[in-house]
Amino acid sequence: MKTASFLAVAFLAPALASAQTGDIGAALLADKAVAGALERLKATEPELIAEQIRVCEIPAPPFAEEARGLEFKNIFTKLGLRNVRIDAVGNVLGERPGKGPKPHLVFAAHLDTVFPEGTNVKVTKDGPWLKGPGIGDDCRGLAVMIGVIQAMNDAKLVTEGPITFVANVGEEGLGDLRGTKALFNDTLKGKIDRFVSVDGTGLGMTHTGVGSFRYRLVYKGPGGHSYGAFGRVNPIHALGRAIAAVSEFQVAKEPKTTFNVGRIGGGTSVNSIPFEAWAEVDMRSADKASLDALHAKFLAAADEAAAAENRRWNNNGTITVEKQSVGIRPPGHTPFNDPIIIAATSVTKALGFPIEWSAGSTDSNVPMSLGIPAITIDGGGEGKDAHALTEAFDTTDSWKGTQRALLIALALSR
Repeated sequence: MKTASFLAVAFLAPALASAQTGDIGAALLADKAVAGALERLKATEPELIAEQIRVCEIPAPPFAEEARGLEFKNIFTKLGLRNVRIDAVGNVLGERPGKGPKPHLVFAAHLDTVFPEGTNVKVTKDGPWLKGPGIGDDCRGLAVMIGVIQAMNDAKLVTEGPITFVANVGEEGLGDLRGTKALFNDTLKGKIDRFVSVDGTGLGMTHTGVGSFRYRLVYKGPGGHSYGAFGRVNPIHALGRAIAAVSEFQVAKEPKTTFNVGRIGGGTSVNSIPFEAWAEVDMRSADKASLDALHAKFLAAADEAAAAENRRWNNNGTITVEKQSVGIRPPGHTPFNDPIIIAATSVTKALGFPIEWSAGSTDSNVPMSLGIPAITIDGGGEGKDAHALTEAFDTTDSWKGTQRALLIALALSR
């Protein structure tokens, strides 16, 4: 893919007129309106932190993000976004027009958490630390998105292309990226030129999407008494064979490819041959060929485990296996010579932040897999214990993440 340079940004000072992709960060900082917006973001960070806490105390468990989504519909409306709406899967969208229709940037953060319904989501403070489920992942991203919109409004910044801001559903776990899949396959199909998501804490950036296949294996048989029906096929034994086979898989260290059996269950009592046993399996890689090879090996092992159990007991009863797909995250990659990477790197460098590109599993997986330029950026501050009830967020200098997010949004919407 060839390297391209960006055109000038019309709303900025003349110094930007000759700026190329590589120095867009410095050119943005040289503009007085932008510099003023950055200073305001730093000054108003306490207000943004208060908003981060407020939205985080609205529950958004898996597949039940409606309450938080409705609040973001209100927020987007109050911030003056246009065509504010909720799509068929629950994504909340609001548009900020540009001078023209291109380039169309989507700027997103996810609504959902990993925590089940009924979890206490009250946020507490301990000095600079905020503690509460989801406070970093992704209440921080949601807050940063609010901050970016407010800063653009306050500074009356005008972009060449429109920005659609999205508070999306289904990023976590078995949500299976359903929010971004709907964006790219239905709600905004064919209309997105660039995609940025804000997810988590720190100042890192993600340009490679780690793909995954997730399955629930279910082995079934007739069951029976452990003594009276001894010699009959056993679903748990078949499951054990499958798990043993998976545990012996050999995978590449580079590109990193992984597998895991995360949950198992089944049976009724110690003295009963079970009629059902199940396991949930996760397989990951940033490399499509490696992931596909592992996937094929897993499917074959699952079938062979059932066949081996049937052979072992001379087909005394029949073991069957259901390979239930519970999640597919496509792998993807935005190359370093893509303008979106060059611009984000330039902005980060101009602000004096470390340049940290990495691989991860985020909403950006979907556009990356479709060849649409996409990155995920951290939201600033520092976090710990993500996905745990003890999750915490350090607000020290967290404004840095919001500043960078604003500059990246400006750099990519011209």
